[in-house]
Parts: sequence; structure tokens; C-alpha cells
Amino acid sequence: MRSANGSKRAIARSEHWRNLVQQQAVSGQPVSVFCSERGLTEQSFYYWRKRLSQQAPVSFALVTSDGWAGNQGAPLELELGAGQRLRIPCGVDAATLRTVLAVLGERA
Repeated sequence: MRSANGSKRAIARSEHWRNLVQQQAVSGQPVSVFCSERGLTEQSFYYWRKRLSQQAPVSFALVTSDGWAGNQGAPLELELGAGQRLRIPCGVDAATLRTVLAVLGERA
């Protein structure tokens, strides 16, 4: 059985690696460069990325596309649950979209 302090350390370590994985995804850098700049081993990075991806899968449901032909401002709309929707406009910056999806993935 894990102690309360052990659990807190494990959670803190998971959060630390979750932040690193998210930073790498947003940065657009290759994993090798990202790890080298931060003194991390690629092996550890890939281990944690895989481990964290298995913990909380993210799922999205496409909301109806009825009437979108004339609406050039929101070609894609995602239902997030609890009545919330995310509208993604045409030409959204890829880095911004990756950041938003990473944050949503953390909250899933």
C-alpha cells in the first residue's frame, strides 16, 4: 500500500511529465531536440508519453454540420459535454489548436 506522501510524489511526477509532453507537442520540436535541451533521455520521454496517453483517452463528438455551408466562421464544432461546444474557425493556427486540444485532454 502506498503512503499519502508516496501518492503525492507520484501525482507530482505524473504532472511534471504531462507538462513536458504537452510542451514538446506545442513546441513542434523533434523529441530528440526537446529532450537534449532539457537534459532528458528520449527513453524516459517516450515511456512517460505512452504511459500518460493510456491513462485518459480524449474523445470528441462531431456536432451536426447542418447549415454550415454558409457559415465560413466555424467549419468545425466539437461538443465537449455539459452543453459546452468548441467552434474552430477556418485558418486556425495549428500550434494554437494543438495547445487547446492538449488542455482539453488534461481535463478529460
